[in-house]
Amino acid sequence: MKRLAFVGIGLVLAWLNAGCTTPESVEKTEPMQPFGGEDSVAYAQELWQKMAKLHLVGPGAITAKPYQGTHPHGIVLVTYEGEVQVGEHTGIAIVKNNYAGAGVSEKTVADNPARNLDSVTVMFKREAGYDPDNADWFWVKYQADGSLHTNPEGVALAGRVAKGERQGCIACHKLAPGGDLVYNHNRFSK
Repeated sequence: MKRLAFVGIGLVLAWLNAGCTTPESVEKTEPMQPFGGEDSVAYAQELWQKMAKLHLVGPGAITAKPYQGTHPHGIVLVTYEGEVQVGEHTGIAIVKNNYAGAGVSEKTVADNPARNLDSVTVMFKREAGYDPDNADWFWVKYQADGSLHTNPEGVALAGRVAKGERQGCIACHKLAPGGDLVYNHNRFSK
């Protein structure tokens, strides 16, 4: 059995070295990078720019009533949403401002929303088929200035964040009631 596997790999390598390519009808077996790839990073950057123009993020962003936060987001949170167009697709962006730091409270955030802003996490409803296993959500975690957070390995937190893992955005939000991966309402429930 081992010899057959070696011969099979040898034939594939010889075929590729000869300049052969796979026909378009053959499905590629290369695993899709669930998050942090160039496409996800570029999409996250465009999403930030579009949200900034709508005053959903960045200087002069709208705000809402602060409330007590939960791990891993922040001590105090502010959540709001709006429609955003990225490319040809318009979807709902659920924006969560995550506040942390010494002395942060609902009152200090209400008085000065920019002061203790630690990060901004966003769920953006992508086009049907983007990630049907997870309600087609695009996940991203920005720093307060709009740059992307990374995991300990340096991978940008943008795209299908932690898909298939036991921890992370998708794993946590799969526990939300209603089947839409959203905790504060059931807008997209089936």
